[in-house]
Amino acid sequence: MAGFTPVDVFDLVIFGGAGDLALRKLLPALYHRDGDCQLPDGCRIISLGRRDIAADAFQGMVREALKSNLDADEYTEDAWACYSKRLQYISTNALEPSNWQGLTAALQGHEDRIRVFYLATAPGLFGAIATGLSENGLINDNVRIVLEKPVGHDHASALEINDRVGECFSENSIFRIDHYLGKETVQNLLALRFANSLFEPLWNRGNIDHVQITVAEDLGVGGRSEFYDQVGALRDMVQNHMMQLLCLTAMEPPSSRDHNAVRDEKMKVLRALKPIGAAEVKRNSVRGQYQAGAIDGQAVDGYLDELGGKESLNETFVALKLEIDNWRWSNVPFYLRTGKRLKQKYSEIVIQFQRVPHSIFPELIDTGSAANRLSIRLQPDEGVKLSLMSKDPGPGGFELRPVSLDLSFEDTFGARYPDAYERLLVEVIRGDPALFMRRDEVEFAWGWIDGIIAGWQQAQQPVEGYVAGTWGPTASSLLLDRDGRSWFPS
Repeated sequence: MAGFTPVDVFDLVIFGGAGDLALRKLLPALYHRDGDCQLPDGCRIISLGRRDIAADAFQGMVREALKSNLDADEYTEDAWACYSKRLQYISTNALEPSNWQGLTAALQGHEDRIRVFYLATAPGLFGAIATGLSENGLINDNVRIVLEKPVGHDHASALEINDRVGECFSENSIFRIDHYLGKETVQNLLALRFANSLFEPLWNRGNIDHVQITVAEDLGVGGRSEFYDQVGALRDMVQNHMMQLLCLTAMEPPSSRDHNAVRDEKMKVLRALKPIGAAEVKRNSVRGQYQAGAIDGQAVDGYLDELGGKESLNETFVALKLEIDNWRWSNVPFYLRTGKRLKQKYSEIVIQFQRVPHSIFPELIDTGSAANRLSIRLQPDEGVKLSLMSKDPGPGGFELRPVSLDLSFEDTFGARYPDAYERLLVEVIRGDPALFMRRDEVEFAWGWIDGIIAGWQQAQQPVEGYVAGTWGPTASSLLLDRDGRSWFPS
């Protein structure tokens, strides 16, 4: 594993610092970075929240969160004793800049160090917080601001947020975070494509039959039911996570690894996406909503039950057939699906290559197994698998079967590697925006998503029920079946 290079001394301020994201992801991520000696002496982590919480009570909350969210061998009292010295909590009403005296006093005298403001709040607060930081004189040359996804709920709101935050911060100091970009496998996608001569010559319409991107969750909406019912799977997952995976899979080789060179190529993919409007939604999209079923043998409620029995036409599953209208990908379909309460937690990019143009093995002519397949697993077990055809060993006849060249990151590198938030937080502190979304990416993706939503409304696209613990609505399978293809796994 690559070594951990310490970062410069910083103050990291988390708005929403006693909320679910901070306790479940951000503070455990920083605990790991501290444990690996990547945080030098003097670094501070300042959590802000509306609640009045005593210092010892907040420390107790964080300690319990670490124990709940870390593996048993990852938490030690010695590591906690060191980490806890970095933590502070300040009660602050972000909507009242005059109520920020506590934060102003805490940061005073530390203007020379890196200052990171992490907005782990609802996107509707982003503009007000940025304004408050400006009015209180807390923005300097060493500042960065992190906007948690989603940035808005449509193109208009994203534009408004970007305008308000952009009035206070330069674009180079704004980090729009999508934690999928911090996943080891997602970053390895760039290495796989552009550091090896094997794949890139084949990465085009002449050799690839189609591409599948699946992000499946076995959990329901849980405590996020009210928020989720205003968002849905398309806004929650496709606009950010899946669009980013699509761009990294389909983009042209950048001229360098410079952050703007990479993001320029991603923008070209977004601009080449064919719109899906009212005339296309029924053929190229599926909406679903989970009903009561079972996950791993345990009965689970349906979506409407989790909403308390109220009616809702919100989708918890979406599948799309996309086309990228450019030279490389003309007539190569991209199939995307994501949903909650599916059969298993599973995220993967599948590159299905075309069959050999002429087979000397007649028994394989009519079977899909004759085609090679590259699977890039994002979770639960990160790795890369290439499916090839091989002769079955033995003295009998000449029989073929598919075999896999399987790279498991855990087995290969043999050590725990940082999770997405650990890596992204470090990159923010270093000031490297390569793994974050640029303003034009966010806004263009929202504009494309808005077209689908308007198409659904105009075409009155139904929401189809599916039993929890399955792979989604039947119509999702038909989306590929019409083209003579099927999902992996099906």
